[in-house]
Amino acid sequence: MAVETQRLYTAGQVQRLDKCAIEDHGIPGIDLMELAGSSVFEQARLKFPQFRHWLVFCGGGNNGGDGYIVARLAREAGLDVVVCALKSMDSLSGDSATAASRWRQAGGETRAWPVLDIEPYDLVVDALLGTGLDRSVAGHYGDAIELINQAAAGVVAVDIPSGLNADTGQVMGKAIEADLTVTFIGRKRGLYTADGPDFAGRIKFSDLQTPDAVRDSILDSGILIRENIIKENLPPRRRNSHKGSFGWVLGVGSNTGMSGALRLCGEAALRSGAGKVTLATHPAHAALLNLACPELMVRGVERQEQLQNLLQQVDVVVTGTGLGRDSWSEELFRVCMKTPARVVLDADGLNILAGLFAEMADGDIPLGNWILTPHPAEAGRLLGIPASEVQHDRVTRAQQLAQRYNAVVVLKGCGTVIADHNGRYAICPLGNPGMASAGSGDVLAGVIAALLAQGLSLWEAATTGVVAHAWAGDIAAGLLGERGMLASDITQQLPRVLNPA
Repeated sequence: MAVETQRLYTAGQVQRLDKCAIEDHGIPGIDLMELAGSSVFEQARLKFPQFRHWLVFCGGGNNGGDGYIVARLAREAGLDVVVCALKSMDSLSGDSATAASRWRQAGGETRAWPVLDIEPYDLVVDALLGTGLDRSVAGHYGDAIELINQAAAGVVAVDIPSGLNADTGQVMGKAIEADLTVTFIGRKRGLYTADGPDFAGRIKFSDLQTPDAVRDSILDSGILIRENIIKENLPPRRRNSHKGSFGWVLGVGSNTGMSGALRLCGEAALRSGAGKVTLATHPAHAALLNLACPELMVRGVERQEQLQNLLQQVDVVVTGTGLGRDSWSEELFRVCMKTPARVVLDADGLNILAGLFAEMADGDIPLGNWILTPHPAEAGRLLGIPASEVQHDRVTRAQQLAQRYNAVVVLKGCGTVIADHNGRYAICPLGNPGMASAGSGDVLAGVIAALLAQGLSLWEAATTGVVAHAWAGDIAAGLLGERGMLASDITQQLPRVLNPA
């Protein structure tokens, strides 16, 4: 059975989804608000069944309206509930005013801000600010966020943690650190990248019983990619196969003093199913590179002429890992860019590209036939901006990179973003901080190269490779713990995730 595609939206797109549900499908806004409040209440009870003293913070707008409904439902269930209103109920309008009125009619207790004593409550519900936040949080709202974050209580966020940008996942000055976020109508992409995962906690989604046609009305949404993509893109192998059936990967890199990078990349490619892997590396350490992995073929390369014949034979070239930035590096980079094979470009290859791109003709680089795998600093060099600007809007920057270099781009980091030159994007929610160590990116480059060699498209190899790498990292962290995990620990788990039951 096909797994439902989990789509991602910006705040503006979610507003259009709301409008579509109300105007095109005739669902009253207050009904959607009741369903939203109900979904938050149900998920909060499931996660915190023992908590009976709730404090619900309500702002203005629809987010606050959702909060009043949560509070009313909790009170009706016999819980001890108090609402802290940062905006007077009498100043509310529309569906929010209706929701607040229903809370008042139910006999609910409301206190105006400030509520300084938060200790009596074991659960706090954040319904302060919604998805439309476009400036840093300040004033009473900022004070309330600080108070909530200091409390020992469990915290549930309504739709999105207040202070978190729904589009970028950036904290707008300060933001709620939630244990659970219940989001509606459409998944907000900011929940899954940058600061989003740290502040959202566990994420639950409700479509509020709206038809799929509502989400279908947005054509340029992104997707959330998970473990199921591996089985979809890697069917069982035919028994009548040989090593040539699964492609030949050529890794080019590892300058003097950096032999480990290409070694990690090459073994990851083998562990990801490539039929054969050749490593072209500096002669100084070529004889040592495959001592612990004799399945790797190794060639010492001093000059580009020694590579040219290989480049005509292989299916995929992965370069940049440990390549360095001297004359040897640039010479090998230039010849690799002229290969007819598909290319995965990582690490120092990206840095060389950033310096040479303006002077290179289209015929000197594999436009439309390569995957770039930058971390934020490398992405910044490729775009000519600081890494901090990349992190400020990871999806947009990945899309800009993909368009500028006519490539599929894998922007690594928390919530890795994959984008292509047509504007398509995906975010991977898997992975963990234990993977933030030397060599992890080299392993990812090898995984993606191996999947290309096995016949996947650029997009399929990038998305499937990112998921496989992150999933393997999560398994390794579960076995070993995050602190002290090595890149090679990820490699050891690759066959397990790439052969799902």
